[in-house]
Amino acid sequence: MPAADRPIASRTVEQPVARFAPDPFLTFLTTSEPTMTYDDIRTTVRDQYGAMARAGSSCCGPSTNGCCAPAADPTALAEAIGYDASELARILPEGANLGLSCGNPGAIAALTPGEIVLDLGSGAGFDAFLCGPKVGATGRVIGVDMTPDMLSKARGNLAGYTRRTGLANVEFRMGEIEHLPVADASVDVVISNCVINLSPDKPQVWREIFRVLKPGGRVAVSDMVLLRPLPEGIQAAVEAYVGCIAGASLLEDLRAMLTAAGLVRLELIAKSAYVATLSANDDPLYREVQSALPAGTTPADFITSMDISAIKPGACCTPGCCT
Repeated sequence: MPAADRPIASRTVEQPVARFAPDPFLTFLTTSEPTMTYDDIRTTVRDQYGAMARAGSSCCGPSTNGCCAPAADPTALAEAIGYDASELARILPEGANLGLSCGNPGAIAALTPGEIVLDLGSGAGFDAFLCGPKVGATGRVIGVDMTPDMLSKARGNLAGYTRRTGLANVEFRMGEIEHLPVADASVDVVISNCVINLSPDKPQVWREIFRVLKPGGRVAVSDMVLLRPLPEGIQAAVEAYVGCIAGASLLEDLRAMLTAAGLVRLELIAKSAYVATLSANDDPLYREVQSALPAGTTPADFITSMDISAIKPGACCTPGCCT
């Protein structure tokens, strides 16, 4: 296993990074108040994702931060975190890749033909479309998103996906990931890409994932996770300025949420490329965080993109077979 992809017990090591414009996705809470309600957070996320869908890029920050000049190259960012450029070119309809990923959940999932896949926070359809050919004509991919503009963009991309692949096995539904519009025990695999950290009620998201999975179904999620608490002096500033960092769960809290939801065989693997790329690019928010960290530490010591795998217990015929 590559050093950068070892389980979380191992220290993340340096690896080559690509360079991009500062990631505006990390600034979308710049005007947030510490006392925001769950509905306030959802409204903020919905508004900013709607702006991204209309702009056709990941540029979502306020105009004063200069994030739109220039925008990051979504294909280069995708390659940096493990996607295959030729696969993107072959499968994706134009406009499906907005550069919003922090990992590659489709690769974690090891999909097979005939499976039903649910993509939480499917956006413009990036991962949903890439999973479609893997499950084939006998399989199905369902994307769920709460943002009308994103949903419209994803549905508008369906015809292009069919032209490129000859498949009509992807659909998109309106809904919140805390209240999924999906039947109980109906899904083989749940994927998500840098979305669950944005939820104001993460335990409910994991309970919903458990509910919709079939017995023996699996989780394949990429998300931002805190490896340890941020220093007290910068926590408030991070909550005000950095959406993906402020919403990220501590590693031990994430484990507890998955276990409490009923999921087993947890595997959490740190992926250093995303944070390393932003830090190497001198992203202003990561630079601000760096300036407040203890000497000898970096943002990568505190936060990482993580591959999250788990299983919903299946029908057991022998004691302990599902754990």
